[in-house]
Amino acid sequence: MKKTAKWTSTILTTIFTIVLLVSLYSIISSRLSGGEPQIFGYQLKTVLSGSMEPGIHTGSIIAIKPTVDPTKYKTGDVITFKSIDNPNVLVTHRVVKTEKIDSQIHYTTKGDNNDANDTKPIPSTNVVGEYHGFTIPYIGYALSFYGTKAGKVVLLIIPGILLLGYSILKAWKTIASIEEDEKKEKLETPKSV
Repeated sequence: MKKTAKWTSTILTTIFTIVLLVSLYSIISSRLSGGEPQIFGYQLKTVLSGSMEPGIHTGSIIAIKPTVDPTKYKTGDVITFKSIDNPNVLVTHRVVKTEKIDSQIHYTTKGDNNDANDTKPIPSTNVVGEYHGFTIPYIGYALSFYGTKAGKVVLLIIPGILLLGYSILKAWKTIASIEEDEKKEKLETPKSV
C-alpha cells in the first residue's frame, strides 16, 4: 500500500511540475517573440466554426506551418488566411482555384462543410500558413481561454496551487509519521525503576 501511495505521489508531482513548466515556457516564449506560441515551428490555432467539418471540428486546435512563400499553394491545399472583411479574423479553408488578378496570385477557397465557395478570392498576401493535418479535438476551447488574461493567470495559478497543496499534504504526512515513530519509541523503551 505504501509503495502504491509513493508511486502515485511521485507521478502526481511530476505531472504538476511538467504542466507548470510548459505553461511558463509557453507564456514566456510567446511574449518574447511577440507572437503566437509555436511548437516545433508550427503555430497552434483554434477552430471556431464548423466550416471544415468533418475533418476539423469546432473547438479543435490545428497546427499550421507559417508561410514562407504565399504564392506556392495549389488546389486542394488547406490554408489559413486573414479575412478580407476583418484582418483580425483568421479562416482555414481549402483552395479550390488559383488565379492571377492584377499581377498577384489569388485563391478561391471553400470550407469543406460549406455549400458554396467563399465570396471573394483571397490575395496571397493574406495567407499566414498551411494546415498539414494535425488536429486535436475540443482542446481549442481551452486554448482560446488561455489566450485571455484570465486564462493565463489561471494556467499559472492552478498548477502552483496544486503543487503548494501537495507540498503541504506531504509535509503534514511526514510530521504525522515522525510523531507516530516517537510514540512507538516511547512505548518500546523499557522503564527503569
